[in-house]
Amino acid sequence: MVFPLPDELSLPSGRFETRGEVEVWFADKLPDDIAELWPRLLERAEVDGLYPFICRRDDPYRSEDLSTVDAVRLDTELAADFAEYRRRRLPYWSSPPTTDALPDDDDPDDIAPWPHDPGPPFDSWPGLAPAEPVTGAGVSPAEAAGWAVAELLRTEPFVRTCQLALVPARRSADVPAIVGWAAGAPLPLLCALLRSWEARFGARVVSGFGGALTVSVARPPLDLAQAERLALEHVLSTADNIVDDPPTPFPDYANELPGRHLWRFWWD
Repeated sequence: MVFPLPDELSLPSGRFETRGEVEVWFADKLPDDIAELWPRLLERAEVDGLYPFICRRDDPYRSEDLSTVDAVRLDTELAADFAEYRRRRLPYWSSPPTTDALPDDDDPDDIAPWPHDPGPPFDSWPGLAPAEPVTGAGVSPAEAAGWAVAELLRTEPFVRTCQLALVPARRSADVPAIVGWAAGAPLPLLCALLRSWEARFGARVVSGFGGALTVSVARPPLDLAQAERLALEHVLSTADNIVDDPPTPFPDYANELPGRHLWRFWWD
């Protein structure tokens, strides 16, 4: 079922396309003023349920039934995932890599070994990171998302090849599943994580194109203990830029999270 567009926002021309059982509106291009427009779209979305999303209309897609997201028992699933992840990774955390472990090469001196990753400081699943409390101070989710869009435009050259989509959804976290953003990510688990980050940290999905997903964060963690638990959640999302491309040493990644308002994930 198609829906009326907000006339007062002067959106560009576009068209509706069916994704699963939902009609999604795609603009023909990314509006020139998208960073300024975004907070207004997001504030409206909290009322009318039309969430903005930057994507490529012609990217391959595979819509995911939201019942599969509803079925995820996040804490239980992440506990099992961490036990398996720790079992596989412990040898790498225990022994720094050497050039002997690298593939043969005519000039191995030109190849630096990956930095040693001591891994997370947990022997067992520590539970979800505690929520950052909602206060009257700080930025709103809409403000944080507008800033994230501006940063994406500044740092990601391919974003100008994307379109703006308006996606009927109960919440921002469900948008990747509804649109069917397909990048090798485990969508039910990822959207369950996004729902939880939305509640705990004021996160909102901004874009999904190619293999990359961008998330804005209104209330990022402020201390390292909280950030370490959140960093483990990021690792268990299976995103390749954190786990394998090359592996970022866990302490380095966790130390970057306090106060960080933009999270970027990608899958090769």
